[in-house]
Amino acid sequence: MTGAGDREARQDVADVLVRYATGIDTRDWDLFRTCFTTDCHAHYEDIGTWDGVEAITDFMAVSHAALGETMHRISNIAVTIDGDTARARSYVDAMIMTADGKGGINPAGWYQDELVRTPDGWRIARRHSKVVHYRTIGDWAPPEGTSAT
Repeated sequence: MTGAGDREARQDVADVLVRYATGIDTRDWDLFRTCFTTDCHAHYEDIGTWDGVEAITDFMAVSHAALGETMHRISNIAVTIDGDTARARSYVDAMIMTADGKGGINPAGWYQDELVRTPDGWRIARRHSKVVHYRTIGDWAPPEGTSAT
């Protein structure tokens, strides 16, 4: 049987994943940074790998700067707590639009995260992300100088 502490910790981990999506979609890079440990390792298949919160934040800020509205929907969050560490698997279904709103992409896939409890709350220490389905919307062309997917 799961105790109230585990339920609260699982909710706190789920909140980190929603905060991640909110940080990207609102371009609130300070909020985005609160999702990761300073020495995180993030591997997004077909896009890139980053070590450290500043590296992944810089990439996301640059790759989203020329885009229009985005919506990163996180669902099917499954969390396992083991003391001050956690594993989370979730689905992501993103809508990433061009600045003019006439085109975009809709990648869908999953995140596999390892999180640690810090004095400031749960943070993603390691992330593996994979897109399993990808479709274009309207007149999609990535903004020049980006690899937005």
